[in-house]
Amino acid sequence: MIPIRPLLTLLLTATLAACVSAPNRPAGNSPTNIPPTYQNRSPSSLPRADQSRERPNPALVREIADLWRSFPGKTGIAVKRIDGDWEFGHRIDEYFPQQSVSKLWVAMTLLDKVDQGRASLSDSIRIGKEDLTVFHQPMAVEVEREGAVVKSVYTLLEKALASSDNTANDALLRHAGGPDAVRRFIDKNTLGKIRFGPGERLLQSGIAGMEWKQNLSYRRTFYAARAKIPVEQRQQALNAYLADPVDGASPLAIARALDKLARGELLSENSTRLLQSILKRTRSGPNRLKAGVPAGWEFLHKTGTGQVLGSVATGYNDIGIMTAPDGTRYAVVVMLGDTTASIPERMRLMQAVTRAVGRYHTN
Repeated sequence: MIPIRPLLTLLLTATLAACVSAPNRPAGNSPTNIPPTYQNRSPSSLPRADQSRERPNPALVREIADLWRSFPGKTGIAVKRIDGDWEFGHRIDEYFPQQSVSKLWVAMTLLDKVDQGRASLSDSIRIGKEDLTVFHQPMAVEVEREGAVVKSVYTLLEKALASSDNTANDALLRHAGGPDAVRRFIDKNTLGKIRFGPGERLLQSGIAGMEWKQNLSYRRTFYAARAKIPVEQRQQALNAYLADPVDGASPLAIARALDKLARGELLSENSTRLLQSILKRTRSGPNRLKAGVPAGWEFLHKTGTGQVLGSVATGYNDIGIMTAPDGTRYAVVVMLGDTTASIPERMRLMQAVTRAVGRYHTN
């Protein structure tokens, strides 16, 4: 005969256990937001020390989703923990215009050539007026004054990456072997959905609906010629570019490429260290991702900025690696394919992303 009091206790315990609800799942629980591996695992199913490595903080996922959802235009965001096993984001597999983000692949291709002994950082490259490009090219002043200049590969890497000089980048591109060499580097390293365009001059003139002529590189000649193009023609060319960008890349592919770079899987140790040191000195976009990085963290990045037509800005990007004081690293990618948001609004979005990554960081 079973005593009544223990029996009642047993029945009450079973009843209470049946009434407890299942653990809440993180918001946005889909392959776009949280890797499928983690969709059916509650936080209690993982050792506490490993949770931050195994899965993103659900609060971080929700905050990034809110930022993405409320921002006007086509926006891509990807966040990947380099020293862990998770990645998430929005529109992460779609192609976005890279613009000057693609300078990173030129630099990697040339440094890979250096690693193979087929080029040197001390190689001299001549740049004349026939080599000038368009838009941001601080070197143009010196070239126009001197007629031609000679710069080392190292100097041009600094100018192309830290200052985002288009003429410096095109000079490196020629020395690396041209667009096809960059595409071979991307394929060789299985970097995924990353395209490389035809070079700055053909890319920008094509986006504007123009045919490239070298005289367009002189001061503001390009702007004057573009202003004469009928708006309908420019709009058609821009729409075609945005629909299928020749220099397009997906946010996730870029985040994974940054992961490989940080782990030393793309270049030699010396070249990896050199590239990262230059990217830490990037002077463009100080109020984009960088402005949201917490004090005491390290940050390296590359920006990109496309053309504007009417109220629509295109190819407004920033990609980088955040390193916490404890050494944990995150690849962060924000790409604005097209948007009507103001420049301050775009900057605030990017700052909010890095600020959120820092806030929810745990080692």
